[in-house]
Amino acid sequence: MSAEATLALVDETLEAGQASDAGRAHLGGSVIGRDCTRELWFTFRWATQSRHPARLLRIFARGHREEAVFNDYLRRAGLTVWEEDPDIAGQQWHVDAVAGHFGGSLDGVVVGIVGDEQTPYVSEQKTMSEKVFKQVSTKGVRAAKPEHWAQMQIYMHLFQGVQRALYQAVNKNNDELHYEVVEHDPDAGEQLLARAERIITTDFPMSDRISDDPAYFACGWCDHHSVCYQLRAPQSSCRSCTFSTPELDGDGRWSCRKHGRDLSLEDQRVGCSSHLFIPTFLAPRFEAIDADEDQTWVRYRNRETGSEWVNGAGGFSSEEVAACEDLNALGQEWLDQLRNRFDGKVIA
Repeated sequence: MSAEATLALVDETLEAGQASDAGRAHLGGSVIGRDCTRELWFTFRWATQSRHPARLLRIFARGHREEAVFNDYLRRAGLTVWEEDPDIAGQQWHVDAVAGHFGGSLDGVVVGIVGDEQTPYVSEQKTMSEKVFKQVSTKGVRAAKPEHWAQMQIYMHLFQGVQRALYQAVNKNNDELHYEVVEHDPDAGEQLLARAERIITTDFPMSDRISDDPAYFACGWCDHHSVCYQLRAPQSSCRSCTFSTPELDGDGRWSCRKHGRDLSLEDQRVGCSSHLFIPTFLAPRFEAIDADEDQTWVRYRNRETGSEWVNGAGGFSSEEVAACEDLNALGQEWLDQLRNRFDGKVIA
């Protein structure tokens, strides 16, 4: 018998069973306050398919379970809590903007705050380590966790009539609680909304990232590190294709000019054989030197080696480019010979 092997089996099962994180349909209000605009653009464009280790999955699950505990405390104290929108059975309160491409779900709405008993508040609940909890309880959420503060600001900004939020944090080490009232800042809300719209309507990787150093500590934690620093190409989906566009006249609608139709969420995730990467996804390592959209190909030149290769018809499919672990191999004679000799394709 082995406890270690059993634990390993549990972790393996958790990791295997996680939903494929191919990307959420919209840019989330929960992340709009993050420092790096480029990271958010990559996230919206599904540049990287994230797979989380078991420990992180357990952290996510605990945070979700704690919501019921937070709400139980409030109700037992006599406050009223609505986790769901009473007009839409079984659905959390949801806000959206930018034609449905931006939005988020509230933890709930609470009424009965002492001294302001009749006013509805946005309810936001977080679990955190002791170190982070001490910073939040000492400095306040705006200074210690600006990403959380921004999340509440955009929720209040889009949730008409609600001008205050109740921020609730728990120290996972000892169950100490911190409650804080956050006032709506209309200017901040407008700025965050403008930021979201800029990310959604920009059709190339945004230049304003937090660092140009791949060893910068925050970049090391980013899911998109390899794509951002040109170590790997993004995953192949409609979101990374030059033919697709997030339209601003519908509920999160995307269109494809190559096939002249709208794209469902499943369409976007699966993609098609006509996929061509947005050329600036591959810059600055590669320069697009020629293209034919009707014939569906783009020719690139490696700025360092001078070698050339084609993405699309007659060359490498986008799936092959995404699978390539060394982008400098593209256009190399040995790789072309292998593919031609065995009628093969790059899978890793």
